[in-house]
This record gives sequence, structure tokens and C-alpha cells, in this order.
Amino acid sequence: MTSGYILAIDQGTTSSRALLFDRSGNVVHVAQRELPQIYPQSGHVEHDPEQIWRDTLATAREAFTAAGDQKVHAIGITNQRETTLLWDRVTGEVLHNAIVWQDRRTAARCQTLRDEGHGDLVTSRTGLLLDPYFSATKLTWLLDNVPGARPRAEKGELAFGTIDSFLLWRLTDGRVHATDATNAARTQLFDIHRQIWDDELLALHNIPASLLPDVRDSAGIFGETGKDLFGVPVPITGIAGDQQAATFGQAAFQPGTLKSTYGTGCFALLNTGEEAFASKNQLLTTVAWRLDGKVTYALEGSIFVAGAAVQWLRDGLNFFTDSAESEKIAAAAAGTNGVYMVPAFTGLGAPWWDADARGALVGLNRDTGIAEITRAALEAVCYQTRDLLDAMIADGAPLPPTLRVDGGMSNNNWCMQFLSNILDIPVERPVITETTALGAACLAGLGCEFYTSMDQIADRWQCDQRFEPDMTADVRDHLYAGWLDAVARTRSTIAKK
Repeated sequence: MTSGYILAIDQGTTSSRALLFDRSGNVVHVAQRELPQIYPQSGHVEHDPEQIWRDTLATAREAFTAAGDQKVHAIGITNQRETTLLWDRVTGEVLHNAIVWQDRRTAARCQTLRDEGHGDLVTSRTGLLLDPYFSATKLTWLLDNVPGARPRAEKGELAFGTIDSFLLWRLTDGRVHATDATNAARTQLFDIHRQIWDDELLALHNIPASLLPDVRDSAGIFGETGKDLFGVPVPITGIAGDQQAATFGQAAFQPGTLKSTYGTGCFALLNTGEEAFASKNQLLTTVAWRLDGKVTYALEGSIFVAGAAVQWLRDGLNFFTDSAESEKIAAAAAGTNGVYMVPAFTGLGAPWWDADARGALVGLNRDTGIAEITRAALEAVCYQTRDLLDAMIADGAPLPPTLRVDGGMSNNNWCMQFLSNILDIPVERPVITETTALGAACLAGLGCEFYTSMDQIADRWQCDQRFEPDMTADVRDHLYAGWLDAVARTRSTIAKK
């Protein structure tokens, strides 16, 4: 296969996209639809699954039209992880809005499970912490709160899935109910060591096993699209959760390689190879990918709010009309004058895991203005990345030689330079920053033999810009100490006990 394309479906938190990639990994076409957020009440975040399906289908069809006479060899899917859906196995009707990964409605249930002493079991089997972030308690909430859902589930009439599984079901006209190991690993129901759904965890969360999809490798034949969707059936040959797909797209194939994606949230993954590295500092052990039955693991730090903080400044406070303006505003400011933003709008993720924390601006004074707050929002993303890197090192991981970055915020040169400064390591931004979609395309390419090896993928990775640290240690330590103080002020009373 020397010609033609791979189609990557990238269903994210704020948009649904379809991208065409050629054999060299270049983006040939992008189609995108913004995804509205639904906030039923404080701490609740939902998506309309039918909107997700309509937008995914529309963008994919646009991409097929753009492909013209060139063949689309296969489809790869990457998705917002942990977001939870429940649907009818016969009709495909979804029973409730999708509960988004950011949603905190099950915080009390997670606290109860922790108080009952189940935390060690969950972490030892899944590599995850008892937190509303993951799918299990969301699924239990749906079964207990959607009228008739639990008895129907116990009769085998319903199917559970994360977004990848839902799209696969719809794309194959309901013929395939499956997921890949990376997405299964984020449900808190999957034993990442034995690579099976765990009966004890299912019992803990009171979830019938009949709801669950098959778990497969991240590259391989999942199924074919319905012939009426795109004119011809197209094989779906790659699936991975968005952060694992980005890690794959960054060609972070060697143990010790670190990447960080800056989108709605921020997610740093450190490749740990065949070792499922157990964290002592509240990081997550997760599946990076599974190929030919062989699992590669990663140590992950998850930050709930990164680019979302800039969106809030843009849409909520009307500081600017385009998020890209934040770079110029931050660069023009002499500093933050002691102001810190802790963007805990939906709680704090790693390494704090404080579901009850809420966002705060600390150190405000009469001179504080738009420039200082904007700069504080960008700096917060970098400080949070430092939190993750420090936790990884405390867990025994070696200091990585560089950090590979991607996502929308990675295009902000000021932010990337400050990131390099506060981490005290070089930051590398690749030529192709669409690494999440690229990773899905590469996995699909492996699954259909469009690509012959991971070495072929790694050889294509190119650095576009490298940011070298140029901040003194005294300044770095002073700034970071101020951040830690701001976080301490923000955290909930419960979490501090």
C-alpha cells in the first residue's frame, strides 16, 4: 500500500473530528464539529450521545468526500476516555446522556468505598484510584438512577461502553460490541495484569458482566462499517483512548519516554515497558497499548483542567475572543505579581485527587488585571505538569531527558518556554502536533498493514521546535513554592485530613 489514506476518528471532550492521513503521516484533511457541554448541576458534566454520533458521521463523510478517488484503507478510533454510556442492545437507543470523565457526581460513593477499605484492591488490580474520574461508579449511577435500567441490564438487554465502544457499535450497525485494552483499563473494572474483566470488581460495583464489551488488542480487525454509511464497507483496525493514542503518535515507544498532551485537560504518560509500575504517589498505572497480545504499560498523571482554564477566560470572563491571544497577553506581562490560579473547577487530579477542591485565584491585589490572570492560567498548566513529574521521580522513575508535547496549548510558545523553565528539562514539539489522531491512524495502519512496523512510525517523528530551560534555580524554586502554597489553600478540608 503506497497510496490512499487512513481515516482517524477523534472524538474528544469538546469536539468530534475526522482526519485523513497519508502514508507519510501528513494530515490531508480535517473535518470538525464543536461538541456542546451539558451541566445539569454543579459537578455534573454530560454529553448528548446522539450529537456525538451525528457529528462523527458527518465529519467522517466529509473526509471520505475529500479523499476523492483515493482509497481509505481503514479507520482508527480515538476517544475521550472514561466517559460512560448505556444503550439498548437491540435498538441501539441510549438510555441517558453520556456521563463525561470530568463529572464528579459519584464522589460520595467513591469516598464510601475508600472508607470501607476497598482502595487497595482497586489499585492493585486496575492501577487506578477510587475516584469519580473513572467509568465504574458512573455506570453504577446509571443503573441505579435511570428507571428500569438495572432489571434490563440483569436480563442482558443493555450494553455498556466508553465512547470508542459506542462508535464501534454504531459504525458496524450493532454487529460489534468491543473495546481495546487501553479503554478497558480506564473503567476500573479491568485487571490490567491478567487482561480480563474482574469478577470481584464487578461485584464491588454491582455491575452485571453481560453489559461489558469484548476486549481486544489496540491494532487489528474490529469489524467493518455498515455499507450504507460511506458507500463501501471499510475495516476498523485501530482503537485507543486519546492519551494512549497521543503517546503512540509521539512515537514514545521506548521505556523512559515521556509525553504530555495539553487539551481540555493535561495528561502526562511515561512509558514503563513491560513493567506495570506501581505508584506510591497517587499516579496511575495504565495500559499504553496492547499489540499482538503483548502489553506495554505507562505511568500516568492526569490533570483535569488545562486548556479549559483558557476557555473559561475567553468564554466566561470575555478576556479575549481567541484563545491564541493568551500567548501575546502573557508575554507582555512582567509577571503575575504573586497571583496564582488553581483551576480546580472539577476537583484536583493527580497527584492530589481531591474531588471536593474548587478553583481559586490566590494573591489578588488592586494591580491585578487581565494580563496577570491570563498569565497565571498558563503558568498553572506548567506547575501542574511539574507536580506530575515530581511524583514520577519520587516513584523511582529517572528524570526523562526531554518532554514531548502536543495538543492545542503546545502551540503557545510562551507557555512551552515557561514549561521548560519550571521543569528544568527541554520540551520538544513535533512537526505534526495532531498526535492523538495520528496515533489512532498509526494503530489502524498497523492493523491493516498500511504500516509494516513501529520502527517505520518512529522514523517519521520530527521535532519542530525545542525549548531549552533558561530560568535560574532560585527563581524556579520560589515560583513553584508559591504554587504549592496556593494549592494548599484551595484543597478541601476533607482531603487535608
